[in-house]
Amino acid sequence: MPATTRPRASFEQVLDLPPPFTAVTLREAGDAFAHAMQIAPEAGAGTLVYVGRFDLAEFAVVLEPDEPLRTARRALYAGMVALSDALLAYAPPEKLVSIDWPDAIRIDGGLVGGGRLGWPRDASEDEAPAFMVFGAMIRTVSMTGEEPGVHPLATALEQEGFDDVGAAKIAEGFARHLMVAIDAWQTGGFAEIGSEFLRRLPRESGVIRKLDDNGDLLIRRAGKADVSRHALVPALAAPAWLDAGTGGPKLGVLGP
Repeated sequence: MPATTRPRASFEQVLDLPPPFTAVTLREAGDAFAHAMQIAPEAGAGTLVYVGRFDLAEFAVVLEPDEPLRTARRALYAGMVALSDALLAYAPPEKLVSIDWPDAIRIDGGLVGGGRLGWPRDASEDEAPAFMVFGAMIRTVSMTGEEPGVHPLATALEQEGFDDVGAAKIAEGFARHLMVAIDAWQTGGFAEIGSEFLRRLPRESGVIRKLDDNGDLLIRRAGKADVSRHALVPALAAPAWLDAGTGGPKLGVLGP
């Protein structure tokens, strides 16, 4: 995943990123995902856009897949594995980091954020897209001003005992784990990434899950022949964890 050098904004926090990542840092009012989508054609793979915020770890990375769009969308799962690994590296031992399919992250059941995936609107399903962008947002500190427990389905890293783990450390950890995930995909195929992702979904007795080649989630219950399909593309259109009004993670309840 080669990277190209881009001019950085006048305000920046220096990130310790492994090569070949290149950081582009925005002010607090910036939108990492939107900016990465805008500069991706020129910036190239490995460009990581980071927003310097106190309450959120917000960043987005440019990818350049070498397979058709219909299967390349599985990059979402590589990003989600890397994001959850970055959190697990700093999580207290008793904390459970889980994923709600396809893109929401919870800690002990409390929503902290998630990931999202973008690509050029005119990209063909049967050709490799010019670029893709995986964006992430994790709530580090609750800014509601309300007492803990008012929103029992939402949480923040600070409330879960992630001591002194700021946004920069999450972004840096994500970059390192994403490299591991991409290397595993390139050397051994997608199967390992898919299995890792499925292991992070909430466990449900008697349920067998599989990811189709196009990224759809297939679910079959033990003893049943019927398979239910959950389509990935519609789910990516509007991330269920993202509050369009506030621009941050929702307060626990997914969906509209």
